[in-house]
Amino acid sequence: MAQEINQEQFDRIANGAGFIAALDQSGGSTPKALGLYGVTEDAYANDDEMYGEIQKMRARIICAPDFSSGKILGAILFEKTMDNAIDGTPVPTYLWEKCGVVPFLKVDKGLADEADGVQLMKPMPDLDALLARAAEKGIFGTKMRSVVKEANPQGIKNVVAQQFEVGKQIAAAGLVPIIEPEVDIHSPTKGEAEIFLKAELQDQLDALPEGTKVSLKLTIPNVAGLYDSLADHPAVVRVVALSGGYSTDDACARLSQNSKMIASFSRALTEGLNVAMSDADYNAALGSNINKIYQASL
Repeated sequence: MAQEINQEQFDRIANGAGFIAALDQSGGSTPKALGLYGVTEDAYANDDEMYGEIQKMRARIICAPDFSSGKILGAILFEKTMDNAIDGTPVPTYLWEKCGVVPFLKVDKGLADEADGVQLMKPMPDLDALLARAAEKGIFGTKMRSVVKEANPQGIKNVVAQQFEVGKQIAAAGLVPIIEPEVDIHSPTKGEAEIFLKAELQDQLDALPEGTKVSLKLTIPNVAGLYDSLADHPAVVRVVALSGGYSTDDACARLSQNSKMIASFSRALTEGLNVAMSDADYNAALGSNINKIYQASL
């Protein structure tokens, strides 16, 4: 029997003003994220020390005064962050009880090699065990990413089918999945790919079992408002946007043209932050990013 979805958290994500912070860089992207933050690879000797550094970085973000329910609805965590603590309190508990921010978990294991113009997700053989652990820790929902590189109808069909297959498994465990088929912002056929993607998403949403709820995390489309009809679908809790490599200002400008999408930015959230900053400078820079992203999400 699946756990009951937390109704207060559901209402925050479905109807709240704000955005979802993505704090979920994992193994492959951690050195790059740390490097942008000013922590070079000579600062850690092994993976454990590297994850220690990223935990310090994330704790500093979460503990900042502007990281709160006023502008942030949810935060997506990497598995190691979910298992960690801030001031002795498990991170998911800290987020919800101290910040009023709904905790999500990244569950994918990375991307498979490109085929048919897309990258599917690698297999997740331990997903059921991870979902059970996440539910115990108070995680509300999950996120998993695939990538569309070109407007290949079969590839896009495969990506969306896989996302929804896993999404139904997650929903059955009582969590709300964020379906994330990212369209590469550098794709020469980005606009065309988005037309195919929308049609596949519509078909899969229409086929969901009654009462199943999902969110969508999509690249900001070339045509403003393209995904509005998906946002209005009864199975969709929220449509959120990824920054995809756009700068904070560019991502926010594009997002503000899409009234039914809110942000779920990762790199754009941490742009300009550096480990060496004073707390005052750090909090001001993060607060400025949070405010820009919040305004674009309204």
